[in-house]
This record gives sequence, C-alpha cells and structure tokens, in this order.
Amino acid sequence: QVQLVESGGGLVQSGGSLRLSCAASGSIFSIGVMGWYRQAPGKQRELVAAIVSGVSTNYADAVKGRFTISRDTAKNTVYLQMNSLKPEDTAVYYCNARVNRRGSWYDYWGQGSQVTVSS
Repeated sequence: QVQLVESGGGLVQSGGSLRLSCAASGSIFSIGVMGWYRQAPGKQRELVAAIVSGVSTNYADAVKGRFTISRDTAKNTVYLQMNSLKPEDTAVYYCNARVNRRGSWYDYWGQGSQVTVSS
C-alpha cells in the first residue's frame, strides 16, 4: 500500500506564508507527477500546482508568482511554499501523487491540510 502524509497547514494572516509538505511511503516503484489541489467550502477541488521529476512545473493562474512547488525525489516528498497569502486561498489542501506499482499507475491522495488565511 501507499500512503501520503501531509503536514504544515494552519492559520495565518493575509500576506503571510506557510509551507506544506507531503511525504509518500510504501510499495513504490516510481512516482510520476506530484501535485497540490485545494477545495474551498462549496467549491470543486482544483489544481494548485504540479511538478514532474523536479523540473517541469505547472501553476494555477491564481497562485502564479506567490506559490512555489518543489520536490525531493530521493525522499518522495513534495512541498508547497505559499507566500503573500490571501483570504481567498483559504481551503483544504490535498497532495496527490501518481505512483507506479508493479507496472501500473495509480493516483493517491493525502489526508488534507486546512489552510486558513484571515483578513
């Protein structure tokens, strides 16, 4: 089995920073894309940022220039550095990893981390 364990959420004032971490463990042959999604109350889950092999990154327009995704391939860990946070960034943040197990690819999700930005 594969587990994604997140850490780093919390409450911060507008303009502040937070860093989320997500570590994957278990029966992993390799990991393709790792990413962060978020879901605000009453809204659909949306992609925030994704990274492939530590080189290619993709960001939602709403977070470009403020958030940075990075990855430690050796530790199977992905990070999301969030700067200049705004109240509209308030959401539950989920990490996602596409994992290769025995030749097949599977999607796994973290448990979710609450990020609350006060105005």
